[in-house]
Amino acid sequence: MPTPLDPRLSAPEQLIAWTLGATYVLWLVGGLYFVGPALGWVLGWQSVRAYFLAPALPPEQRPPGPLPLAVTAWLIGMAAMLVILLIGHANYELGSAQTLKSAAGWAKGWALIALFPLAGYVLPIRIEVLARAVCRLARQTLILLPFFLLAPVLHLPAKLWVSPLTALGGAGDVFFTVILYTSDPETGTVRWQFFAPWAPAAGIVAVIHFLLARFETNTAWRWTGYVASVLFALLTASRMALIALAVIIPLAMLIGKLRRPGTIFALAPVVMLGGWFAPQLLELATWSQDAFAGARASSSRVRAALGRIAVQRWEHEAYWFGHGIVERGPHLVEYMPIGSHHTWYGLLYVKGLTGVIALAVPMAWTLIATGAAAMRGKIGELGLAMALTYLFYSFGENLEVLTYLAWPALIAIGIALKPAVAASVDEAEPAAS
Repeated sequence: MPTPLDPRLSAPEQLIAWTLGATYVLWLVGGLYFVGPALGWVLGWQSVRAYFLAPALPPEQRPPGPLPLAVTAWLIGMAAMLVILLIGHANYELGSAQTLKSAAGWAKGWALIALFPLAGYVLPIRIEVLARAVCRLARQTLILLPFFLLAPVLHLPAKLWVSPLTALGGAGDVFFTVILYTSDPETGTVRWQFFAPWAPAAGIVAVIHFLLARFETNTAWRWTGYVASVLFALLTASRMALIALAVIIPLAMLIGKLRRPGTIFALAPVVMLGGWFAPQLLELATWSQDAFAGARASSSRVRAALGRIAVQRWEHEAYWFGHGIVERGPHLVEYMPIGSHHTWYGLLYVKGLTGVIALAVPMAWTLIATGAAAMRGKIGELGLAMALTYLFYSFGENLEVLTYLAWPALIAIGIALKPAVAASVDEAEPAAS
């Protein structure tokens, strides 16, 4: 596999490999928050350019065909987010300065959720290059891991510094702060967040990188990616990451096998038994949900209260286009922004029902498209797993805020929708050496 600067890599692949390879350096200087969006817009511009210059480009650099409906839906939906933002700001007379600030936030968040799948579909980006770049970053994590683990033992400061780049603007100082570890205020246990702004946010990175590591063809590199991703999830103590690793991969593989008649026959007795034991299964699900919430009772309480406040104020104050911006919550929710910790509640509060529709339609379309692709090949299964990951985390995080870290998932979705990928049926494991 070529190195990040190998001429055998296309220009987009070199940008991706360099960005992932420089993750820890960018984190130390506070540049991750800006480099992710910059990459998205550069790749988006290259995608548009590829369509305009297609006849003059070499065959391997031309777009694979018309945009699939899923990618088109993302472009329309995320463009609608900007229009909804402008209407919401006008309704509440938030002023031109706040509107420009919010528009910049859209460019660093929602817009990227459309640009990265577009780039994955249009540009010559191979899933193998993305997988190797992730595994190289995993090696850096394993090298640095002893330092992270020893930091609380040696009583090193938990927070090292706040990058001066925070003066350029952003969602808060937390995105520019170099933090070695944190202590859970409820249990007192130590958690690590690595280069993410908070520990659960590192969980989605762990899931995405694990899924990509499965497509690394070299055994040593692949297991480097596996080990680092699992340790990432365990050390963040993220409940959602552990559940995602246990559920999403098997679910995507199961959907991918539905094209086989034998799968249907194998599932028949499972469905029948599920019907027989439905009451017990429902009781188990209820117990599991209670245990999940009880693991961090105060955190679950705050999340639930934030959701209730967001829904009540959306319904009574700003039904169609939302309040335009987030608002600090009351003491009951520890002054956290209303609608945070949940993409859908956040959308209802900030952008109203139209904002929810603008996200729900392309997300549903993508699940259908990647589900169909999963039945035709392993890369399709990967695309479906990434789409399921985004859906799953939409109920525990604000997706647009974390896209600057989670963008490899969106590129993988775009790659999975390519006609050549969707038409291929690859029964061999991509991770086979």
